[in-house]
Amino acid sequence: MAALYLASASPRRAELLQQIGVPFDIRIRPIDETLLPGEQPAAYVERLARAKAKAVLETLTVPACVLGSDTAVVLAGRVLGKPADRDDAIAMLEALSGREHQVFTGVAVLDRTSCQVEVVDTRVRFRRLRRDEIEAYWATGEPCDKAGAYGIQGLGAVFVERIEGSYSGVVGLPLCETARLLEEFGLYGWRPEA
Repeated sequence: MAALYLASASPRRAELLQQIGVPFDIRIRPIDETLLPGEQPAAYVERLARAKAKAVLETLTVPACVLGSDTAVVLAGRVLGKPADRDDAIAMLEALSGREHQVFTGVAVLDRTSCQVEVVDTRVRFRRLRRDEIEAYWATGEPCDKAGAYGIQGLGAVFVERIEGSYSGVVGLPLCETARLLEEFGLYGWRPEA
Protein backbone atom coordinates (compact mmCIF):
# COMPACT_ATOMS: atom_id res chain seq x y z
CA MET A 1 0.00 0.00 0.00
CA ALA A 2 1.28 3.46 -0.90
CA ALA A 3 1.96 5.98 1.83
CA LEU A 4 -0.36 8.97 2.22
CA TYR A 5 0.92 12.51 2.53
CA LEU A 6 -1.26 15.42 3.64
CA ALA A 7 -0.30 18.55 1.70
CA SER A 8 -1.48 20.95 4.40
CA ALA A 9 -0.14 22.73 7.46
CA SER A 10 -3.65 22.96 8.90
CA PRO A 11 -3.87 21.28 12.30
CA ARG A 12 -7.63 20.98 11.75
CA ARG A 13 -7.20 18.89 8.60
CA ALA A 14 -4.68 16.66 10.36
CA GLU A 15 -7.09 16.18 13.29
CA LEU A 16 -9.93 15.26 10.92
CA LEU A 17 -7.81 12.62 9.14
CA GLN A 18 -6.74 11.24 12.52
CA GLN A 19 -10.41 11.14 13.56
CA ILE A 20 -11.15 8.57 10.85
CA GLY A 21 -8.01 6.56 11.56
CA VAL A 22 -6.03 7.30 8.41
CA PRO A 23 -2.22 7.14 8.82
CA PHE A 24 -0.37 9.94 7.04
CA ASP A 25 2.66 12.19 7.04
CA ILE A 26 2.58 15.92 6.47
CA ARG A 27 4.53 17.49 3.63
CA ILE A 28 4.00 21.07 2.48
CA ARG A 29 5.10 22.95 -0.62
CA PRO A 30 4.15 26.58 -1.22
CA ILE A 31 1.88 27.40 -4.17
CA ASP A 32 0.40 30.61 -5.53
CA GLU A 33 -3.10 30.90 -4.05
CA THR A 34 -4.15 34.00 -6.00
CA LEU A 35 -7.75 33.95 -7.19
CA LEU A 36 -7.74 34.19 -10.99
CA PRO A 37 -9.88 36.87 -12.71
CA GLY A 38 -13.42 35.56 -13.15
CA GLU A 39 -12.63 32.28 -11.39
CA GLN A 40 -15.65 30.76 -9.65
CA PRO A 41 -15.27 29.61 -6.02
CA ALA A 42 -15.75 25.89 -6.77
CA ALA A 43 -13.15 26.01 -9.55
CA TYR A 44 -10.80 27.98 -7.28
CA VAL A 45 -10.79 25.47 -4.40
CA GLU A 46 -10.53 22.55 -6.85
CA ARG A 47 -7.52 24.13 -8.57
CA LEU A 48 -5.75 24.84 -5.28
CA ALA A 49 -6.45 21.37 -3.85
CA ARG A 50 -4.92 19.81 -6.99
CA ALA A 51 -1.98 22.22 -7.02
CA LYS A 52 -1.11 21.61 -3.37
CA ALA A 53 -1.18 17.83 -3.85
CA LYS A 54 0.76 17.96 -7.12
CA ALA A 55 3.46 20.22 -5.65
CA VAL A 56 4.10 17.66 -2.89
CA LEU A 57 3.92 14.62 -5.20
CA GLU A 58 6.65 16.14 -7.37
CA THR A 59 9.04 16.07 -4.37
CA LEU A 60 8.49 12.38 -3.55
CA THR A 61 10.72 9.55 -4.73
CA VAL A 62 8.65 6.70 -3.31
CA PRO A 63 5.23 5.37 -4.39
CA ALA A 64 2.72 7.55 -2.57
CA CYS A 65 -0.64 9.29 -2.65
CA VAL A 66 -1.05 12.93 -1.71
CA LEU A 67 -4.15 14.62 -0.35
CA GLY A 68 -4.56 18.34 -0.98
CA SER A 69 -7.44 20.50 0.22
CA ASP A 70 -8.52 24.10 0.13
CA THR A 71 -11.46 25.98 1.66
CA ALA A 72 -13.09 29.26 0.65
CA VAL A 73 -15.76 31.25 2.46
CA VAL A 74 -18.02 32.95 -0.09
CA LEU A 75 -20.53 35.73 0.58
CA ALA A 76 -22.72 36.90 -2.30
CA GLY A 77 -20.24 35.51 -4.83
CA ARG A 78 -17.18 37.13 -3.20
CA VAL A 79 -14.40 34.95 -1.76
CA LEU A 80 -13.46 36.01 1.77
CA GLY A 81 -9.90 34.94 2.44
CA LYS A 82 -7.91 35.16 5.65
CA PRO A 83 -8.17 38.65 7.13
CA ALA A 84 -5.25 40.97 6.49
CA ASP A 85 -5.67 42.70 9.86
CA ARG A 86 -8.16 43.59 12.61
CA ASP A 87 -10.19 45.99 10.46
CA ASP A 88 -10.46 43.44 7.65
CA ALA A 89 -11.65 40.73 10.07
CA ILE A 90 -14.23 43.03 11.65
CA ALA A 91 -15.52 44.04 8.20
CA MET A 92 -15.86 40.36 7.19
CA LEU A 93 -17.72 39.40 10.35
CA GLU A 94 -20.03 42.41 10.06
CA ALA A 95 -20.77 41.38 6.45
CA LEU A 96 -21.52 37.78 7.53
CA SER A 97 -23.76 38.93 10.41
CA GLY A 98 -27.39 37.85 10.02
CA ARG A 99 -26.73 36.36 6.58
CA GLU A 100 -26.17 33.05 4.86
CA HIS A 101 -22.86 32.31 3.16
CA GLN A 102 -21.29 29.35 1.42
CA VAL A 103 -18.17 27.40 2.27
CA PHE A 104 -16.55 25.54 -0.60
CA THR A 105 -13.95 22.88 0.14
CA GLY A 106 -12.01 21.08 -2.56
CA VAL A 107 -10.28 17.77 -1.89
CA ALA A 108 -7.83 16.15 -4.32
CA VAL A 109 -6.17 12.76 -3.90
CA LEU A 110 -3.56 11.82 -6.47
CA ASP A 111 -0.72 9.49 -7.26
CA ARG A 112 1.51 9.28 -10.33
CA THR A 113 -1.25 7.88 -12.56
CA SER A 114 -4.57 9.19 -11.26
CA CYS A 115 -6.19 12.24 -9.68
CA GLN A 116 -9.63 12.27 -8.08
CA VAL A 117 -11.27 15.49 -6.88
CA GLU A 118 -14.44 16.41 -4.96
CA VAL A 119 -15.80 19.88 -4.20
CA VAL A 120 -18.28 20.25 -1.35
CA ASP A 121 -20.57 23.27 -0.95
CA THR A 122 -22.01 23.94 2.52
CA ARG A 123 -24.39 26.74 3.50
CA VAL A 124 -23.86 28.47 6.83
CA ARG A 125 -26.13 31.10 8.40
CA PHE A 126 -24.87 33.48 11.08
CA ARG A 127 -27.10 35.08 13.68
CA ARG A 128 -26.92 38.86 14.02
CA LEU A 129 -23.63 39.84 15.65
CA ARG A 130 -23.04 42.84 17.88
CA ARG A 131 -19.96 44.99 17.28
CA ASP A 132 -18.68 44.40 20.83
CA GLU A 133 -18.78 40.59 20.42
CA ILE A 134 -17.04 40.83 17.03
CA GLU A 135 -14.28 42.89 18.66
CA ALA A 136 -14.07 40.47 21.60
CA TYR A 137 -13.85 37.54 19.15
CA TRP A 138 -10.99 39.24 17.28
CA ALA A 139 -9.18 39.71 20.61
CA THR A 140 -9.14 35.92 21.12
CA GLY A 141 -6.82 35.55 18.12
CA GLU A 142 -8.98 32.84 16.56
CA PRO A 143 -10.02 34.77 13.41
CA CYS A 144 -6.44 35.68 12.39
CA ASP A 145 -5.66 32.69 10.15
CA LYS A 146 -9.17 31.60 9.16
CA ALA A 147 -10.94 32.10 5.84
CA GLY A 148 -13.89 34.41 6.48
CA ALA A 149 -12.34 35.37 9.85
CA TYR A 150 -14.02 32.60 11.85
CA GLY A 151 -13.51 29.02 12.96
CA ILE A 152 -16.67 26.91 13.25
CA GLN A 153 -14.74 24.32 15.28
CA GLY A 154 -13.83 26.96 17.88
CA LEU A 155 -15.42 29.98 19.49
CA GLY A 156 -16.89 31.02 16.14
CA ALA A 157 -19.44 28.21 16.52
CA VAL A 158 -21.58 30.48 18.71
CA PHE A 159 -22.28 32.68 15.66
CA VAL A 160 -23.72 29.81 13.60
CA GLU A 161 -27.50 29.63 13.57
CA ARG A 162 -27.80 26.91 10.95
CA ILE A 163 -25.68 24.75 8.68
CA GLU A 164 -26.76 22.81 5.62
CA GLY A 165 -24.12 20.42 4.34
CA SER A 166 -20.81 19.13 5.65
CA TYR A 167 -19.68 20.40 9.05
CA SER A 168 -16.23 18.86 8.56
CA GLY A 169 -16.10 20.55 5.15
CA VAL A 170 -16.48 23.93 6.86
CA VAL A 171 -13.68 22.96 9.27
CA GLY A 172 -11.50 22.20 6.23
CA LEU A 173 -11.87 18.56 5.13
CA PRO A 174 -15.23 16.95 4.26
CA LEU A 175 -14.81 13.49 5.77
CA CYS A 176 -17.50 11.61 3.85
CA GLU A 177 -16.07 12.65 0.49
CA THR A 178 -12.46 12.32 1.65
CA ALA A 179 -13.03 8.75 2.86
CA ARG A 180 -14.61 7.87 -0.49
CA LEU A 181 -11.63 9.28 -2.41
CA LEU A 182 -9.12 7.51 -0.18
CA GLU A 183 -11.01 4.25 -0.62
CA GLU A 184 -10.59 4.56 -4.41
CA PHE A 185 -6.83 4.57 -3.82
CA GLY A 186 -6.98 1.64 -1.38
CA LEU A 187 -6.15 3.87 1.59
CA TYR A 188 -9.39 3.67 3.55
CA GLY A 189 -12.21 1.29 4.22
CA TRP A 190 -13.84 -0.76 6.92
CA ARG A 191 -11.88 -3.93 7.40
CA PRO A 192 -12.97 -6.88 9.55
CA GLU A 193 -10.80 -7.69 12.55
CA ALA A 194 -8.40 -10.59 11.92
